[in-house]
Amino acid sequence: MSETQQNKQLEPTKSELEILQVLWEKGPSTVRAVNDELLKQKEVNYTTTLKLMQIMADKGILNRDESQMKHIYSVAEEEQKTKSHLLDKFVDSMYKGSASKLVMQLLGNKKTSDQELQEIKEILRKLEE
Repeated sequence: MSETQQNKQLEPTKSELEILQVLWEKGPSTVRAVNDELLKQKEVNYTTTLKLMQIMADKGILNRDESQMKHIYSVAEEEQKTKSHLLDKFVDSMYKGSASKLVMQLLGNKKTSDQELQEIKEILRKLEE
């Protein structure tokens, strides 16, 4: 598989990301369990969730355990790896690869709490060491 194909696999759609969020939080689950969690956020049909999860398994985003009557789905890649890839792509496309421009935009757009500022300062201090 080429690098382009691998990168494409790691680029879930918005709906697929919602499913990934559930699986990252709850761990391996049935389609019904995932759908029940999604229903807490928005109206979604079971069959839509089922089809999306089947597609995600075909794409290699999810693993499907078919050893039991109810199939259990789990995330194929680590959460941090997927998020890191998506963030890198976002920074490259929106900020020309400049993480500092992204941070400046974030700090300029939101009211950053004193606690968050302290955490940021601590991260920066550790990076300087």
